[in-house]
Amino acid sequence: MNASRAGAAAALGLTLAVVGCTKVSNGAFGERHQWTRPGVLRVAIQSDVKTLNPLLNSNTTDGFVEDLMFEPLLAADAKGEPVPILVTAVPSPENGGISRDGLTITYHLRHDAKWTDGQPVTSKDVKWSWQAIMNPANNIVSRHGYDYIASIGTPDDWTVVVHLKEKFSPFVNTFFAMSDQPMPVAPAHVLAKYSDINQIPFNNGPTVSDGPFRFAQWSHGDHITLLRNDGFFMGKPGLDRVDIRIVPDENTSVNLLKTHAIDFIFQASPETYPALKSVPDIRLVFVNVNGYERVQINTAKPYVADPNVRLAIAYATDKTRLVDTLTYGQMKEATEDIPDWHWAFDSNVRSYPYDPSMARTLLRRAGWTPGPDGILRKNGQPLSLVLVTNNSNVTRRQAAVELQSMLHAVGIAVEVKSYPGAILFAPAGMGGILQLGKYDLSINGWYAGIDPDDSSQFLCRNFPPGGYNYTRFCNPQMEAAQAAALTHYDRPSRKAAYWKVQQLLARYNPEIYFWWRRQMEPISVDFKGFDPNPVLESWNAWQWSI
Repeated sequence: MNASRAGAAAALGLTLAVVGCTKVSNGAFGERHQWTRPGVLRVAIQSDVKTLNPLLNSNTTDGFVEDLMFEPLLAADAKGEPVPILVTAVPSPENGGISRDGLTITYHLRHDAKWTDGQPVTSKDVKWSWQAIMNPANNIVSRHGYDYIASIGTPDDWTVVVHLKEKFSPFVNTFFAMSDQPMPVAPAHVLAKYSDINQIPFNNGPTVSDGPFRFAQWSHGDHITLLRNDGFFMGKPGLDRVDIRIVPDENTSVNLLKTHAIDFIFQASPETYPALKSVPDIRLVFVNVNGYERVQINTAKPYVADPNVRLAIAYATDKTRLVDTLTYGQMKEATEDIPDWHWAFDSNVRSYPYDPSMARTLLRRAGWTPGPDGILRKNGQPLSLVLVTNNSNVTRRQAAVELQSMLHAVGIAVEVKSYPGAILFAPAGMGGILQLGKYDLSINGWYAGIDPDDSSQFLCRNFPPGGYNYTRFCNPQMEAAQAAALTHYDRPSRKAAYWKVQQLLARYNPEIYFWWRRQMEPISVDFKGFDPNPVLESWNAWQWSI
């Protein structure tokens, strides 16, 4: 995921498109169906979460579940505009929250936010949460943005004063907000006693929380149950309970939704569209997000360290075929990472056309020659790559097979390995495949925020562990472009920097982008108040009802 910010929101034109039949079969429109369980929302997720500790989340599923129980300083509404949650206002130069030099940001906390044990949420919680993120003993997936902080002052329980080491333009919507690693604030009075938070009882059953729901039960691999927090500071939640079911097979999730055994499939893949598009009493909610599906190339691996080999892979990838066959026309072919509706998009950057002949030419120039089996070889070694993806996502599994076939056609052998999401995306300390670099190619998705900041993926200092630069791409031109983007607060300067970033991505191909994401969220027509923002579906869960 990537950083969100207020300044981008107005120009983005994010819209929520809802399609599908909304017939209410029991008579009057708006009445609850007989199969709906009043006050109980039943959700299917593809893979189990790894932890319920809000500081250790590492993917969108973790974030969705944990955001039901824990709150950030800032969220964002459905249009991507920042919304105060634990604070009274969004810091800005106009209200004095951001200093003139851009190095000091001041937050004023609400006085009525409380943990479920009755303790107030204070500045001490915010400061300790930052310290926990920066603690090298903790399995934090990304410290991006938090590592720009020199110190945090807490002059009283309700004031947080952040001093930055250097300018960082996406900071306000990175720091416990809707960034590429959205993390809520954690309870210091419960967790500060631990030297590290990696293996503590709290991770399996949070004893306190401050969100609209509180923990009740986690049966690993099967379900998670959350109950309403009657003392939630934003108001009494509309749901009594959220039942989260772990359903690794999407076909099963589709059948559960069709038979009304669940009310919501979290982040359904495009593969499910044909089965759901005409089902009565189901809405398909599409959300434009700053995200995409892609293949990442581990540039630290010898064979793909060569830019010519990566360029050959780009020419060998038929994006049009992937979009047409895997998304049923619901997605849009991508050029680079920033989508075409975003203010930082560079319309001059083009995808490489599908050209297997050019791919073979580039590979020959790189010294690879065909062997007797058609697979290219150099110094007697075959050009053989390992491609990884998560086994719970049908679309990615099919994309892996399609890409394997495309690369085989130009002489590249590909072995596909599928892992549970909890292993593929796990922190390095928990054996994460991507964090540990145990792959050549990886098909996965990325959810960013509103801000175009993609430095967490492409700065040299964000190599894992503790960063999202899974491609291990390190380039001085990219460093310069990212520095310009992060140290200028005005949009024209940032736009020029991100145009350069996109041009560099097109030149060096550490990643090849298939399509920009319109996330599909299939829900029951009885599920009300669902208003996902571009980063998290659960940001306004206290307003949900069924």
